[in-house]
Amino acid sequence: MSRPPILDPLEAYALWAPHYPAHAHNPVMQAEQRAMLGLMPGDLDGYSVLDAGCGSGRYVLHALHRGATRVTGVDASSAMLDRASEELAGAQGHATVELVQGDVTHLPMPNAWADLTLSGLVLGHLDNLESALAELRRVTRPGGLLLCSDVHPVGHALGWLRDFRSGGQRYAVRHTTHLYSHWHAACAALGLEIEHVLEPMLDPADIPKGAHFDPLALEVPVAIVFQLRRTP
Repeated sequence: MSRPPILDPLEAYALWAPHYPAHAHNPVMQAEQRAMLGLMPGDLDGYSVLDAGCGSGRYVLHALHRGATRVTGVDASSAMLDRASEELAGAQGHATVELVQGDVTHLPMPNAWADLTLSGLVLGHLDNLESALAELRRVTRPGGLLLCSDVHPVGHALGWLRDFRSGGQRYAVRHTTHLYSHWHAACAALGLEIEHVLEPMLDPADIPKGAHFDPLALEVPVAIVFQLRRTP
């Protein structure tokens, strides 16, 4: 199979957004989501939650389902925010929900706004991990929790792409690999305590019958998930 064009994230998500659902729609995302939700507090009543790089609103919905009082989703892609607005229509209940355009490295939020900050499968789109984590730390209150996930570095080493189809054409999104050592160094420099690291594997039950995939995907982690705590 020929290698697809590699697009800048904003260009890629402008194409992908009209068909991008607000749920985990492939086996890698399902594995990542199980890990993220396993670390997310079960009761978010009274919490202010920020989803940095919210996309179509997947983790905004999960935060609402767990009773979050206030949820803000931020994304650089206006097309994905439009998609999130569609997916979240009628889902907020009594919570305050806001969708705002902005970059993860320059979040339009005040200092120490969030009790819980989420960033799912986003930071690999950014070249500089430390600057992104610094901004996520800034908007999280002292003692607050950050849950961040990314595609596992082993996937990049095996040549896997974050690909999708639009208009009958296959594309891939540009991705930067951040190794565990990069995370460790950045967190140490920023005053973020690494509390848990999960490396979820695929569940064979999630793989559609007849799907074409690298058999090695069943033998290695497909995502890396961090639970971080902002120290005072």
